[in-house]
Amino acid sequence: MTGRPSALAASAATDDHQILTLVLFSAFVAATLAVTAWAGRRRHGSAEEFYAGGRLFSPMENGFAIAGDYMSAASFLGISGLIALFGYDGLLYSVGFLVAWLLVLFLVAELVRNCGRFTLADVVAARMRRRPVRIAAGVSSVTVSVLYLVAQMVGAGSLVALLLGGTSQVARTWTVVGVGALMVFYVICGGMRATTWIQIIKAVLLMGGAIALTVLVLLRFHGDLGTLLTTAAQRSGHGTDFLAPGLKYGGSWTAQLDFLSLGLALVLGTAGLPHILSRFYTVPTARAARRSVVWSIGLIGGFYLMTIVLGFGAAAVLGTDAVRAANPAGNTAVPLLALDLGGGPDSTGGTILFAVVAAVAFATILAVVAGITLASSASVAHDLYGALRRGGRAGRGAASPERGAAFREVAVARIAAICVGAVAIALALLAQELNVAFLVGLAFAVAASANLPVLLYSLFWRRFTTRGAVWSVYGGLLPAIALVVLSPVVSGSPTALFPGADFQLFPLENPGLVSIPLGFALGWLGTVTSRQAPDAAARHAETEVRALTGAGAA
Repeated sequence: MTGRPSALAASAATDDHQILTLVLFSAFVAATLAVTAWAGRRRHGSAEEFYAGGRLFSPMENGFAIAGDYMSAASFLGISGLIALFGYDGLLYSVGFLVAWLLVLFLVAELVRNCGRFTLADVVAARMRRRPVRIAAGVSSVTVSVLYLVAQMVGAGSLVALLLGGTSQVARTWTVVGVGALMVFYVICGGMRATTWIQIIKAVLLMGGAIALTVLVLLRFHGDLGTLLTTAAQRSGHGTDFLAPGLKYGGSWTAQLDFLSLGLALVLGTAGLPHILSRFYTVPTARAARRSVVWSIGLIGGFYLMTIVLGFGAAAVLGTDAVRAANPAGNTAVPLLALDLGGGPDSTGGTILFAVVAAVAFATILAVVAGITLASSASVAHDLYGALRRGGRAGRGAASPERGAAFREVAVARIAAICVGAVAIALALLAQELNVAFLVGLAFAVAASANLPVLLYSLFWRRFTTRGAVWSVYGGLLPAIALVVLSPVVSGSPTALFPGADFQLFPLENPGLVSIPLGFALGWLGTVTSRQAPDAAARHAETEVRALTGAGAA
């Protein structure tokens, strides 16, 4: 047993694995570049075409694209790895990511589609139409997007490290840079149309890969889930504790509070993710937006059920020690599982299956980062640039800008994509040893703290004011970021970003338990301490009619 982990990791670096994986990955890149070139033939001078693909996608197409946006490297690599390392406690990610969609379906999808045009800030500006609101929402959206991008790029680096035997830091660095460059190219040249079709292709590939691996795991244990779980517990080194709560989030009070904090962030964060909200604008009607969510829930639900089988399968087939030896955060559990299920390191089947899974994971990362980059560049150009240039009248208040202004806004969006990509690359190079699912949990916490309160207040609270909106966004965003910086994630622990430093003041790894209530509380406080505008009631009535009926929706 002592030699198996290193042997598995080393075997992943054979020439056959590398060549076949690179061929498959190159084929996907070539296909997506062709899609981008096809999409780029259409004129993207129109903001609606660049940001929303002309709103021409069907509910099924958009549902697959939403699933492709959501089923990220954190899902495929990170969640399965956490389950392989921590058993039952890793299930929180699968359950939280799935349950979150009920909130999106019942409270957000249709109303957001009816009230906005391209971004979260449009929904708030429909009532406030004030520059501070649009700037605040834009800053928050870009922050969440960058955090999410970092997670995907860390996953890309982990895959390459495994592919090359875990020894090439230079290759890992260049992979992160390459993924960043590709995502910028997709956005600049293809806009939303290309990004959506890349997401659809990726969703089909990912579901196919997950189904194949799940079937192979179940066949290995003759379809007996009880045997699978028992074997996983035995090979985990923790015995029956592996199948019970508390292995990662038990024991100390801080671990238990972290569990609550993470669960709150995962369930509430999805409805505040900019790249998910932007998907509701790519369909022609609010009804189509709701049907898109139904399609995506079916796909996402099936996928997260499979991640549970894959996580316990990795623990049972490989052993937790092997998973941890290949990558301390567990990010490479699924590719190593594929290697073993295919017949072992020296078999043709193992080589092919490992290569297919690694290529699908690369495709997953590329597709997700393209969607996130587009959402963040839209926030920069449509919200920040639009607010500063036109005094906060962008969005619903400037539904028909002159043609020259539209061209300038799209040009700013392309420049913003380059800048966002550069920032994400730099941060990803710092966070290479963190679990990608954990990193996404941080992005969800910020989204739930800053974006969700202002979104719900704008849609459902008649008295909500401009001050309340600004306080709500910054009151959730700034504490969330500050608490992360002062947490064990950044310093004060061996697994921190800066293990040699210690400025840890906040004991929890996820800030959601504190920052989410703050976002809601400060939104309420800002509202009750400010005066309503004279036409506030009329604006709320207009927003309510539009949200519920779709009248006047773009």
